Amino acid sequence: MKALPTPPGHDTGAVTIYDVAAHAGVGIATVSRAMNGSAPVAEATRARVLAAVEELGFRPSHAGTSLAARTHAANGIVFPDLSGPYYAEVLLGYEETASQLGRSVLVLATHGRPDPASAVRDLAGRVDGMVLLGRTVSDEVIAGLAGLPVVVLARPELGDVDSVRTDGLTSARALGEHLAGHGLERVALLGSPEESPDVAERFLGIREGLGAHGIEPTQTPCLFDEASGTRVAATLLEGRRRPDALVCANDEIALGAIVAAEEAGLRVGHDIAITGWDDVMAARHARPALTTVRQPMRALGSLAAEVLDERITATRTTPRHELLATDLVVRDSCGLHP
Repeated sequence: MKALPTPPGHDTGAVTIYDVAAHAGVGIATVSRAMNGSAPVAEATRARVLAAVEELGFRPSHAGTSLAARTHAANGIVFPDLSGPYYAEVLLGYEETASQLGRSVLVLATHGRPDPASAVRDLAGRVDGMVLLGRTVSDEVIAGLAGLPVVVLARPELGDVDSVRTDGLTSARALGEHLAGHGLERVALLGSPEESPDVAERFLGIREGLGAHGIEPTQTPCLFDEASGTRVAATLLEGRRRPDALVCANDEIALGAIVAAEEAGLRVGHDIAITGWDDVMAARHARPALTTVRQPMRALGSLAAEVLDERITATRTTPRHELLATDLVVRDSCGLHP
């Protein structure tokens, strides 16, 4: 694990766990494990960490950075839903890093709850900090959590609240340009951007990429699961002027759309192009393999846990906004490679 730079905005007069990590050339999770014995650490690494602790005079305080006091502490993470590989990957990354930092994780899904705001407020009373993914609750609810360390994930920046998200706009423009380069003109976007800030950004970038070539796509609402992708795509493909490209908000919709196309007697990658987003494992093994945009899903969760921990331990007091890159992955489902 690479050593982390000293977080911006922290008190340079006090030695923190980040200073120890940088001095020892390890990550903060390794420092935590070396000091509290929560997981195995190579003897040479442990010796290096303890030497750095001694040399820098690092003394964790009970008020904030005491690793012993934090052994049974809990973080909260709130998802719109827990079904699907995207949420699973984000949660794995988050839980792994939170565990390395000596924290347990309480998970809340707002889907199907009559009053998500109350559920979030209730969780806030049982954790030391919280990550909220996507449009789970309103900005006003988040503002009402003042005093609790909060990180918004896969959501636009919100004032002084820390944020972690991916750059979907750049890759989305590239995807639009790529499809236009194949001469595809009747492009349909499948998804519900009003339910996801990430999807809204993707569709904006795709529209810009296509618009540079005079192509205006249509947009059809669709839930973010495979069955919905099959159902919505089947309806679109029954039309008199069927689309020659289905651009889906995520890989699950796209995998469902592939089923619909095949059931309609169309050859994906020849008669119709289909693309997704995320690059889940099934996208790589689909036949044909799915053109998509790769997101660093586990890294999103892991970084959110790290950013939240900085706030909880007060090693940083200024907002941190992280934007992770995404990559267009061209495969056979959209036709010939460029």
